[in-house]
Amino acid sequence: MQYEGVLTKMETEYGKPIQYYLVFENSFLNVNQLLDKNIEISFVGFQCLNCGKKKKIFRQGFCYDCFYSSAAVGDWIMKPELSTAHLGIADRDLVYEEKVQLQPHIVYLALSSEIKVGVTRKTQVPTRWIDQGANEAISIVEVPNRYLAGITEVALKNHYADKTNWRKMLTNDIEAVDLVAERFKLQHLIPAEAQEYFYLDKNDLYQMEYPVLQFPSKVKSLSLDKTPHFQGKLTGIKGQYLLFEDGTVFNIRGSEGYIVQILV
Repeated sequence: MQYEGVLTKMETEYGKPIQYYLVFENSFLNVNQLLDKNIEISFVGFQCLNCGKKKKIFRQGFCYDCFYSSAAVGDWIMKPELSTAHLGIADRDLVYEEKVQLQPHIVYLALSSEIKVGVTRKTQVPTRWIDQGANEAISIVEVPNRYLAGITEVALKNHYADKTNWRKMLTNDIEAVDLVAERFKLQHLIPAEAQEYFYLDKNDLYQMEYPVLQFPSKVKSLSLDKTPHFQGKLTGIKGQYLLFEDGTVFNIRGSEGYIVQILV
């Protein structure tokens, strides 16, 4: 069968194992069903996820102009501590920013390589952890806005990583850590403004099981810019990556806005 459309991050369904779906305008594909099968991926073109124009993708699925104008990619996305909607101050679009920033946010610890601290909207639990390939994750605080989550993350970044080592994550080279015990130890690190929101006794440890037949020992990243046509046997899915038998890994989220043809 043949599928064609604009890549966006895979939709996921929490289960054992996690279910993955590629969703196109007129069709969708349950990627789990492709395990142990040969598939072909071919680059067709670009389409900006924001303006919809057939323009070269700059970052995060957006063309250059949209990346520097859209409220959806303001600096506060990657740096929550820069959020200002709680003060009524706009970055690019206050209406959009109030909608996103002024809702419950979670600060969490995740195990995707070593312990990582991060921030996500409450509505994105456990999706956010699945997308980054965490084997386990646990909430630390639930706060009413993105700013409080951001300053909490900043305080904890002095003690924990804030980025995933994607190579270790994809080879399943994961530290053995008790996240419940780790959360108990860090209460004194939480900023005063967020102390009242600290989770001490809540039992909300998530454990993720990914559809992987075998993990690669070494990985090499597939870039559609350099390799516009690729064929290989799918042996796993983890995070937003497709894993192939020869060690090639394809970051779906890193290729958002690329129009592809997939032959199964």
